[in-house]
Amino acid sequence: MTTKGLDFGADKVLAREFLSNFADVNGDAKYMSILQDVANHKTRAIQIDLEDLLNYKDLDEEFLRRVTENTRRYIGVFADAIDELMPEPTEAFTDDDHDILMTQRSDEGAEGADASDPKQKMPPEIKRHYEVYIRASSKGRPFTIREVKASNIGQLVRISGIVTRCSDVKPLMQVAVYTCEDCGFEIYQEVTARVFMPLFECPSKRCETNRNKGNIILQLRASKFLRFQEAKIQELAEHVPKGHIPRTMTVHFRGELTRKVAPGDVVELSGIFLPIPYTGFRAMRAGLVADTYLEAMSVTHFKKKYEEYELKGDEEEQIARLAEDGDIYNKLARSLAPEIFGHEDIKKALLLLLVGAPHRKLKDGMKIRGDLHICLMGDPGVAKSQLLKHIINVAPRGVYTTGRGSSGVGLTAAVQKDPVTNEMVLEGGALVLADMGICAIDEFDKMDESDRTAIHEVMEQQTVSIAKAGITTSLNARTAVLAAANPAWGRYDLRRTPAENINLPPALLSRFDLLWLILDRADMDNDLEMARHVVYVHQNKESPALGFTPLEPSVLRAYISAARRLSPSVPRELEEYIASAYSSIRQEEAKSNTPHSYTTVRTLLSILRISAALARLRFSETVAQSDVDEALRLMQMSKFSLYSDERQRSGLDAISDIYSILRDEAARSNRMDVSYAHALNWISRKGYSEAQLKECLEEYAALNVWQIHPHTFDIRFIDA
Repeated sequence: MTTKGLDFGADKVLAREFLSNFADVNGDAKYMSILQDVANHKTRAIQIDLEDLLNYKDLDEEFLRRVTENTRRYIGVFADAIDELMPEPTEAFTDDDHDILMTQRSDEGAEGADASDPKQKMPPEIKRHYEVYIRASSKGRPFTIREVKASNIGQLVRISGIVTRCSDVKPLMQVAVYTCEDCGFEIYQEVTARVFMPLFECPSKRCETNRNKGNIILQLRASKFLRFQEAKIQELAEHVPKGHIPRTMTVHFRGELTRKVAPGDVVELSGIFLPIPYTGFRAMRAGLVADTYLEAMSVTHFKKKYEEYELKGDEEEQIARLAEDGDIYNKLARSLAPEIFGHEDIKKALLLLLVGAPHRKLKDGMKIRGDLHICLMGDPGVAKSQLLKHIINVAPRGVYTTGRGSSGVGLTAAVQKDPVTNEMVLEGGALVLADMGICAIDEFDKMDESDRTAIHEVMEQQTVSIAKAGITTSLNARTAVLAAANPAWGRYDLRRTPAENINLPPALLSRFDLLWLILDRADMDNDLEMARHVVYVHQNKESPALGFTPLEPSVLRAYISAARRLSPSVPRELEEYIASAYSSIRQEEAKSNTPHSYTTVRTLLSILRISAALARLRFSETVAQSDVDEALRLMQMSKFSLYSDERQRSGLDAISDIYSILRDEAARSNRMDVSYAHALNWISRKGYSEAQLKECLEEYAALNVWQIHPHTFDIRFIDA
C-alpha cells in the first residue's frame, strides 16, 4: 500500500468529525459521552467500533478501508483527534502522581524550555491518560489462526481460539524521561518497540552549545509505563484440518485489556497482525527470520463465567417465567442432551451437578465443599461419554480428559522451565484449569492407581498441594468431578458382588456424592422405544418431540447462573428428618450381606448438598422436605438397576414388595394410619412408580387388609 497521496491531516479531520457527530440508536453522541468519562477519570479505554464507522451517515468508504488496512497508524490519528476534542472535566477528582507531574511540566515549559529544541518537546503520549482501541466488526465469521496470512500484516483481523498460557502482567515502557545533571532539562524518548537504546549524552541545545556531554539520568517515576501481558492462543480442535496439529499464535495485551483472559478460555480476539524481529541471542540464532504476533484490540468470551452473567431484560423475564413453572426441574433435566434416550434420573443428577450447592466456610477457616461429584459406572454403550461431552458444552468452564490420556501430573500441576525467563514455573493441569467449573474424566477405571490418588485431595479438600523443584505451594481446584467408568470385567457381572464389580477403592467411592450404576438390560418394550428414538435422531438430526421445546444451552446457563446466586439453608424442623433418614440408610446397610455402597458421614453431607441444589433450582432460600425426599430418591435410584435384579431373584413381585414396605414402615412408626404422600415417598425411594402403588392399594383393599379413603387415598390398616 503506497503512502503517496495519503494525507493524515485530512484523515484526522475526518476522525474528529466522526467522533463528535456520531450518534447511536437513541440519538446520543456516543463518543463524546465516553470522552467526558475519560476527562472525569472514570474510564481509561476508548473503544472505536468499526461498525459505527460503517453506519456513520457521512461515511467515507476509502477512509474505512484505510483504517482497516493500516490500523496501527490510525490509532495514532484517532488519538490526535481525541486530544483536540477532549472536553474539560465536569466532576472533581483527586490528583494522582501523573496529574501533579503534568501540572509542574506545563508550568516549567512555559518558563524555561527552549521551544526550538525538538528533544524537549513533550510527546503527546505522556499527556494522555487513556488508550484507544479500534474494534473489528463482529459481522461474518472470525478467521482461524491458519487463515491469517502475510497479506493481513498491519490489518485488523478477528481470530477465535483457546488460550493455552498467559504471562504475568508486567510494566512496559512507553515514554522514557531523562533529566540532565548539567542543564537541568527534561528529555523525552518515545519507545515504540520491545527494546530501545537508552540515551547516554544530553542532546539539548544548551549542552551542545557548551560542548558539554551532559550526564543524564533515567527518571522512572516520571516515565510512562503501560501494563503488558503476553498470551498464547491455540486453534480450536474443530478448525484443525485432518492429520495436522493445532497452530499457536502469540498475543500481546496492553493497558486495560490485561487480565481479561485465563488459560482454558475460549475467546474471540480482534487485533492487529504485526511482525516482530527477534532480539538478543535469539536474533543470532534466528538470523533473518522474524516472528509475528497479534496486538489485541478487543476480547470476547464465548462462554461467560456464572458470576459474570448480566441478565438482559428479556432473559430475566424468561427465567422468571421458567421459575414459576411447576415442572421446571423435569424440563431442565430433559433439556440436557435431548438426543439421548431415557436416563431421566441421571440427567436430573447432572443438572444438580451444574447447579451445585453453596460452599460453606466456618469461622475457624474450615471449608465444606459445595460441588457435587458424580460417577457414572455402567455397561458399554449406555451413552456415558456422550453425556459427559454434553455437560462440558453446557458448563461455562469445563475440561474433558480421559483416564489413559492423562497422568497424575497432567491432572494436577507440572513444574516446567519457562522458555522466556528460564525459571521453573508451575503449569496448572486439567483439575486446576477447571477451577470453579467441571472436570469430566472418561475411562476412569483405566487410570493407573498412582495417578488416581492425585484426585483424592481435589475431591474433598479442593486444593492441589505441591512440593517439587523448590516450589512448595497449594493451588485452588474447586472443581466438580464427573467421572465415567466401566465395571471391572467390562460388563457388570451379576454373579459377583457389587464391590467386586465396581473395583474402585472405598476411599474414592465415598467421595462421590452419587455413584450411578447403569446396567444394560434386555427389555422388549424399552429396547423398541430406544431403537425408534435412535433411528429418528439419525434421520432428522434432532430429538423427537418432548412435549415442550428443549431449552438452549445458553438459556440453561443463564438460568443456572441465576440459581447459583442463592445460598439455601436447612431449617430447624428438617434436622431430625434428615438425621433419621441417614440412620435408617446405615441400618439397612448393616443388615445387608452384600452392601451396594459405602455409607459414611460424607453421604449425609451429600444429602444436604443435593437438597440445597434442588432448593436453588426452585429459587428458594430454604430447603424443603420435598428436596430432601428427592435427594434420597436419587440416591436410591442410582442403584435401582441392582435392586430390580435382586427383587427378581428373591421372587417378590412389585405388588407384594410394596405391601411389605408399607407394612414395615407402619410397624416401625407404630401407626395404623398412613397418609398417601408418605406411602408414595417410601415406595419411590425403592424405585417404584405411583401406578404400581395404586394397583397395590386396590388389590389389598379387596382382600380387606386395609381401607382406603375415597378422596385422599390415605391408608388405614384394619388389623396390624
